[in-house]
Amino acid sequence: PPPPLQYSLLLQHLVGDKRQPRVWDPAALGGIPCPPKSEEQKMVERVMESCPFKAALACVGGFVLGGAFGIFTAGIDTNVGFDPKDPYRTPTAREVLKDMGQRGISYAKNFAIVGAMFSCTECVVESYRGKSDWKNSVISGCITGGAIGFRAGLKAGVIGCGGFAAFSAAVDYYLR
Repeated sequence: PPPPLQYSLLLQHLVGDKRQPRVWDPAALGGIPCPPKSEEQKMVERVMESCPFKAALACVGGFVLGGAFGIFTAGIDTNVGFDPKDPYRTPTAREVLKDMGQRGISYAKNFAIVGAMFSCTECVVESYRGKSDWKNSVISGCITGGAIGFRAGLKAGVIGCGGFAAFSAAVDYYLR
């Protein structure tokens, strides 16, 4: 019998009986092999991906950011200690510091509430949809902005929904 052609050997090697099962090895592909995760690492990941942890983190982050923003705006506000009887009076350092503290706490509480609302809403939407994409933040932004604006009426709720959803989409686009 004539010797087998080269392509016959190649076909037997690729699809025939001589075909070897391919072992998937990231190191062979140039990737960095990673060891299997321990139970402690898996537990920490589960905690950090949980809705209560995300909400608490957003609340603390919002509190810190809001406090810093409140202190900043109070520091540059020209109406601190303004007296209509004496418009040229310069406010004292005590008045400025008092206003900075009050405004910092006020902004901090508001930002913390908004951060917790958005984070909880996003986590619920993500759990319901079963996906993690940009739509979750847009839906959550609309719900959060609508809920905040709805206290002032339906029109304000609709504007709040659209504005917060657009802002969430912009932030998500920038971060991803």
